[in-house]
Amino acid sequence: MKLWKVLGIAAFAGVAASGALVARNQRRRAAYTPDQVRERLHERLADANRAEN
Repeated sequence: MKLWKVLGIAAFAGVAASGALVARNQRRRAAYTPDQVRERLHERLADANRAEN
């Protein structure tokens, strides 16, 4: 029975940690202005085109 308790606590901690990572990523993405997003997309497109050639 004790094993199940430990596994439950470990699972809960894993879910909480995953939620924290998702929230942090969302805040990082939301911090960009539309112009910054556009610039980054243009940079990524240029990099992809250079990689093809």
